[in-house]
Amino acid sequence: MAGRSVAEVATGVAVLVVTAGFLAYAVLNTGRGGAAGTRLVAKFENVGSLAAGADVRIGGVPVGRVTGTAIDPNTYQAIVQFSVRPDIKVPSDSSATISTGGLLGSNFLTVSPGGAETNLGDGGMITITQGATNLEDLLGKFIFNVGSLADGTQRLLKQQAAAPGEAAPARP
Repeated sequence: MAGRSVAEVATGVAVLVVTAGFLAYAVLNTGRGGAAGTRLVAKFENVGSLAAGADVRIGGVPVGRVTGTAIDPNTYQAIVQFSVRPDIKVPSDSSATISTGGLLGSNFLTVSPGGAETNLGDGGMITITQGATNLEDLLGKFIFNVGSLADGTQRLLKQQAAAPGEAAPARP
């Protein structure tokens, strides 16, 4: 009986150590810890599900993290605070886009460097932005357009059926 309880205690300790390791990894890799580097800001009309800890990418390569989101009470735009590595210099005419990693992937911030010779400093703002695309809106537009196309095709077929004596237009 004593041997069994020692094994149970050892298993419990091992589970606690692994859990603590996962927790430490999560805190260090989700942007909740201190973010070293150049702090920047961008304003968007819609940030979708972008949240603190999301990647900041340049050319598809992660170079930083989103550190927070807020709302501007005057313009009602979403404010995204993020940081990039200190060795990455972001030109002042760069743009920022909220992108999605695939159909079910999470959102991330893509920075497209501009060609200006001056760089954004700590606290700088990217003014050229494109917000998140709403998948439901895109599907609604697609369905509406397919419905309009089907209606137009039906009208054309009815017109052609109503005038059977006319020759069909020649195909090129």
